Amino acid sequence: MPGGGRDVRWVRLDGLHLTLRFLGPTLDDRIGPAIDAVRAAGAAARAFDASIGGAGVFPPHGRPRALWLGLRDGGTALADLAATVDASLVAAGWTFEPKPFTAHLTLARSDGVPAGTAIGAHLIADGADMDVPFRIERMGLFESITGGGPARYEPIEMVDLG
Repeated sequence: MPGGGRDVRWVRLDGLHLTLRFLGPTLDDRIGPAIDAVRAAGAAARAFDASIGGAGVFPPHGRPRALWLGLRDGGTALADLAATVDASLVAAGWTFEPKPFTAHLTLARSDGVPAGTAIGAHLIADGADMDVPFRIERMGLFESITGGGPARYEPIEMVDLG
């Protein structure tokens, strides 16, 4: 691990995920409509192949706050799925998310610590030739549980695509 590797907060393996849409705090009476929206979006989509490849940092200049892996293949299909999820949520009463979708797996949060820049540079170099294929067949609605250690993601609803 490059010097300062322990200065960043690495995501636990069971916490790796591709976020299609972040809802934020959601009142109990909105959970049912969110589940319905996820089910509708899942029924309208089809499973597809993707691969992990490439890496980067957010923000791209200065000290990074997050280190991530990207998608080499399947990014367009995933962006289409995110748009379908967003449209289903908007139909269920959520506001439109104007921020463009960026497919990524967050590996670590560095919160601007000096070591983040060096670790990010190593990650970008090592991720350049990465090509890890996988199939996206399911998606879900998750509750983020924060505090008391690393974030945990508890499934509320899981749906097969198509």
